[in-house]
Amino acid sequence: MYAIIDLETTGGQPAQDRITEIAIYIHDGEKVVDEFSTLLNPGRAIPFFITQLTGITDDMVREAPKFHEVARKVVEMTEGCVFVAHNVRFDYSFLKKEFADLGYNYSRKTLCTVRLSRSLMPGQPSYSLGKLCQNIGIPLNGRHRAAGDAAATAILFGRLLTISQQQEDPEATGLTPADTLAAVDAAAPAGRKPGTAAAPATKQPSARKIKAVQEAIKTALLPPNITPEKVAALPHEAGVYYFHNEAGEVIYVGKSINIYKRIQQHFAVDYKSRKSIEFKNSISEITWELTGSELVALLFESHEIKRLKPLYNRAQRRSVFPAGIFLRTDENGYKHLYYGRADDHAESHPLIALGNQYKAKGFLFHKVAKFNLCQKLCDLYKTQGACFDYQVHRCKGACLGLEPAEEYNQRVEAAIESFTYEHGSFVVIGQGRREDEKSLVVVENGRYLGFSYIDETFSARRFADFRDAITRYNDNKDVQQIIRQYLRTPHKDKVKVFK
Repeated sequence: MYAIIDLETTGGQPAQDRITEIAIYIHDGEKVVDEFSTLLNPGRAIPFFITQLTGITDDMVREAPKFHEVARKVVEMTEGCVFVAHNVRFDYSFLKKEFADLGYNYSRKTLCTVRLSRSLMPGQPSYSLGKLCQNIGIPLNGRHRAAGDAAATAILFGRLLTISQQQEDPEATGLTPADTLAAVDAAAPAGRKPGTAAAPATKQPSARKIKAVQEAIKTALLPPNITPEKVAALPHEAGVYYFHNEAGEVIYVGKSINIYKRIQQHFAVDYKSRKSIEFKNSISEITWELTGSELVALLFESHEIKRLKPLYNRAQRRSVFPAGIFLRTDENGYKHLYYGRADDHAESHPLIALGNQYKAKGFLFHKVAKFNLCQKLCDLYKTQGACFDYQVHRCKGACLGLEPAEEYNQRVEAAIESFTYEHGSFVVIGQGRREDEKSLVVVENGRYLGFSYIDETFSARRFADFRDAITRYNDNKDVQQIIRQYLRTPHKDKVKVFK
């Protein structure tokens, strides 16, 4: 049995939006045998643009039942059924969230008619429900209303069953494809009168026996354009992976110590917004680069995000870091942390590069508070005398020379250590892409230089030998944080330190 479901909602995010209408058509593989639809009171105002789209107003749902009042009906109707919808993850995610709010774990096998349509009717100009129905002659009355969309999806589902059967066994129905489709449409809700059954001429077998449907259920979590064969070909190794759209453009870059498992996790999650569903449906190809090393995967992912700026990557897109935190020592031996533009200090490399001076100033204020540093000595409080913190007993008097420079500088070094590397120049030697290969990540004087791979014949005695072996990559705040965090967590790499 199949529960063909469509929802209307107050928006596209299951985590915060609510259902305003639900329609369910129960399909036994031959015909629709039961149906249910109702408006729902979402308990909040319906946005104007949603009303424009669906026609559902606040007045229409004011006296409608709330979801908890129909929840039992939904569970009972869909018990033992496959959950079928057009873009199934959207409707399924909304229902799961509504049930989760009631303390109930709603779980069903799912089937997406978008994916099944792409498989059985390739080459359509669009697989959105409205355009697909228009192109293949399915009536869609009440677009963007749950009952209308669910009824059209039921007709579409019946046609897909018939097409699949025709492909697998052309002699099974005893009818021409055109006659079979006409009979299927007559059995669907849009053409069925109460108390009537499907046209008896169709000897359509249970959908359980149809290979394409079973395959669609098994692969319901996959993007419509990604086949099980593509997923099976993914490596169980560390590296960077790329999601491409139909035009071949990279829309997302990720990394993992096991690419296969990570991508399976991508596809298994319940989506929280229409954008996340659009993202999944846009994926048409997956490529990857093996790195062997987890650290190299992290660094190369960051580089590729900055280079390609994929549409669906939010973090690490910034490729320019014009501000930073610097260090100087005054004539009295006090160390000063200060912020400024990186190009204003071309003679010195910043201890950490940041996105702008506002962020750099905020970063420095945080370190001053955490490590009890002097605002004046950090250029955060302009005065000839004591800083403000000294007046409220938070500064120990370095601004007046009352605290010995040696004691104050210890806290400055502790602050620096919190956002820089433990060693100035070092090489991280890790796993390569093959048994006879090692990876190299090189940092010189606190500056990331890049990474590369070496084989068993590589011999190095000096730091320069490692430096000359790598491919150069840009240093920035993101890679500094990646390396610091990696080295502070358990790992099996060898760290070779140079004075």
